[in-house]
Amino acid sequence: MKGTLKKVFFTFACGLMAVPMLVQAANPPKSLQDRVRHELVMLPYYNVFDDLGFKVDGSTVTLYGDVTDPVVKSDAEHAVKHVEGVQQVVNNIKVLPLSPMDNRIRRAEYRAIFGYSSMYRYAMGAMPSIHIIVANGHVTLTGVVSSQGDKNVAGIRANGVPGVFSVTNNLQVGG
Repeated sequence: MKGTLKKVFFTFACGLMAVPMLVQAANPPKSLQDRVRHELVMLPYYNVFDDLGFKVDGSTVTLYGDVTDPVVKSDAEHAVKHVEGVQQVVNNIKVLPLSPMDNRIRRAEYRAIFGYSSMYRYAMGAMPSIHIIVANGHVTLTGVVSSQGDKNVAGIRANGVPGVFSVTNNLQVGG
């Protein structure tokens, strides 16, 4: 009986040791870029009025972009520092100036762009694919849309908001 129990225990233990290998084979390790991107999009206060980007050079990650809340800047740096494989983080994220006028423009731009029936789909999901950056009355649209027509509609709708000094349409057309 003792010999049978040892065999069962040995078989069970070998099976447990194989589970991590099976899980790893089913989920291949993500690249450093994928892990950094994941950490940035998971930031709790990152929203449609922020735009974050990064560049990976070896084990150094450079963060850039514009945010409306200083907490997003510090949270981004903190989250990326803890990604496996990152040795250094250079934080070049710019915090946009606090301005009631800019806040009014942000809300109006959101309504103008995403309130248009063909553009509403870009507001869906946890992180919209169009980002609206407003700095001192100047608007920049960033992100990805599925067609040149949608890019044009977003730019036209953004230009129609009262009080905006200029609109830069940096939307990319892709998937």
